[in-house]
Amino acid sequence: MTNGRVNPSQRVEDQGIAGLGNVYYNYLEPALVEAALKRGEGTLGKGGAFLVTTGAHTGRSPKDKFVVRTPSVEDTIWWDNNKPMTPEAFDRLHADMLAHMNGGDYFVQDLYAGADPEHRLDVRVVTELAWHGLFIRHLLRRPERAELDHFIPEFTIINCPSFKADPARHGCRSETVIALNFDKKLILIANTAYAGENKKSVFTLLNYILPGKGVMAMHCSANHAIGDAGDAAVFFGLSGTGKTTLSADPSRTLIGDDEHGWSEKGTFNFEGGCYAKTINLSAEAEPEIYATCSMFGTVVENMVHDPETLALDFEDNSITDNMRCAYPLEAISNASATSLGGHPKNVIMLTCDAYGVLPPIARLTPAQAMYHFLSGFTSKTPGTEVGVTEPIPTFSTCFGAPFMPRRPEVYGKLLQKKIHDHGATCWLVNTGWTGGAFGTGKRMPIRATRALLTAALDGSLNAVQFRKDANFGFEVPVAVPGVDTALLDPRQTWADKAAYDAQARKLVDMFADNFAQYVPYIDDDVRAAAIG
Repeated sequence: MTNGRVNPSQRVEDQGIAGLGNVYYNYLEPALVEAALKRGEGTLGKGGAFLVTTGAHTGRSPKDKFVVRTPSVEDTIWWDNNKPMTPEAFDRLHADMLAHMNGGDYFVQDLYAGADPEHRLDVRVVTELAWHGLFIRHLLRRPERAELDHFIPEFTIINCPSFKADPARHGCRSETVIALNFDKKLILIANTAYAGENKKSVFTLLNYILPGKGVMAMHCSANHAIGDAGDAAVFFGLSGTGKTTLSADPSRTLIGDDEHGWSEKGTFNFEGGCYAKTINLSAEAEPEIYATCSMFGTVVENMVHDPETLALDFEDNSITDNMRCAYPLEAISNASATSLGGHPKNVIMLTCDAYGVLPPIARLTPAQAMYHFLSGFTSKTPGTEVGVTEPIPTFSTCFGAPFMPRRPEVYGKLLQKKIHDHGATCWLVNTGWTGGAFGTGKRMPIRATRALLTAALDGSLNAVQFRKDANFGFEVPVAVPGVDTALLDPRQTWADKAAYDAQARKLVDMFADNFAQYVPYIDDDVRAAAIG
C-alpha cells in the first residue's frame, strides 16, 4: 500500500525494498506529526512542537560508522579515518535489514541536498520512525510538489532503529551501525534513533562527491550582509563551538547553520533547516532559535519538559547535554530565501579551547589558515558524541574529521586555493575558556565574541593595532571598542601567569605533534607557518 506523492516509476519496490506494509511517501509536516503521535513516538508540545527522546543514543556514534571498501573508492578514501566494511558484509547487513523490515510501515522522503541545482544531490530517505521523516524534511531541502513527479534518487538512506546488527555477521563493531556504500549508492543506519545520523550521512556523501568537482565541502555556518549576498562569511567549527549561534546574527542574512559548499559561483547551503543545541538557550541571548522550540513541527530532541504544562527545561541536562531542536530555515526571520551567497570575504575558524590559552580572536595569514584548518583544534563538548561528558581537547582536521571521507590535504588545498583566488580574510575565534582552563576559568562571554565578529565582518577590526602572539605567531588585536581589553590577552586573564605559560607550552607541543602527520603533504609556506 502506498500513500502520498511519488513518481510511480520510483517506488521502493523498484529499488529492491519489497515486502513492506504501508509506505507513506512524501508526507507533509502536519501528516508526519499526526502519524508520529498516533504511533506513540513522542508528545505534542507547546505551539505544536514535537517532543521526542532517542533512547540510549543521544549523540552520534562515530565508532560505528563504516565505508564499504570497493575498487572504485579504494584509492580515494582516507582509510586511517574511515573504518572499512567488506562488500560481502554490507550485502549481508542489507539483506538482513530488509528481512527485518518485512511487513512494517515506513516513511519515505524524497529531498535535495544542496541549494545550488548544479551541485545538489537527490536523496531518498526511508525511515522506520515518522518523526525521522519530519526531521530530515526540515534538515534537507524540500522539492516543489510538482518536482516529485520527476524525482529520481541518486542515493538512498534506510534508517531502521529497531534492527540490531550482528558484529560477527555484518563486519561491524556493535549492534549499532552506519554503513555507506558508494557503489550501491546506499546508506544503512541501524540501532540508533538519534536523528543527527541521517543528516551527517548526507554530509559525508557530499564531502566525497563535491571535491571531485572542484567544490569545497565545508562543515560551517554562513551568512551575508543584508542586501549584499557578495559580503558572505563562513564559520567553520565542530558542534558546540557556536556555528549556529554566531551565524544567526539579526544584522545579517542567514545562509545556513552547519554544512555548505563553495563553488565557482560562491557559497551554497547543503540543508533546508537548522539543528541547534538548546542547552541553556534563552529568549534574551538567542530569541529566534528559542522561539522555534514552540513552533509547529519543530522537532525538540531529548529535552526535559513538564508533563502537565509541557514547558521545556533548557537547563536540565539529565537526558543529555546534547539536547537539540530541528526546524526549517524559514523559521528564522532573516534566513536567505535562496540559501545562496557570494564568495566569502571572511573565513572564520571557531575553536572551543578548553585549555584557556587561545585569544578570543586572531587574524591569520593564508598559510596559517591552512595550518589551523588542517589542525582543527577544538574541544569535544558534552553530549555531541556518546561518552563525552566534559570538554575534551581534540584535533579534528578540517573542523569535521568524522565526516571527511577523503584525506585532509584534499580539503585543505582546495580551501587554500579558494582563499587565494577570492582574497578572503581569515580569523581564528576562540569560544572556549578564558581566565583558566575548564574547571577553573569561565566560557568566553558571547557578547564579546559577537562584538569581535561584528568588527571583523564590517572591516573595522583591520584598522586596530595588532600584536604578534608569542605562542602561535598570528596577529591579535590589542584593543577593540566595546570589548574588555583584558580578554584580548589570555595570559592577563589568568591569576597564575606561570601556570598559563606552562599550559601554553603544552598546547603548542600538542599542535606540533598533531601536525607532523601532514608535513609530507603540504607546501613550504604552510610548514613554515606551523608555529610562530
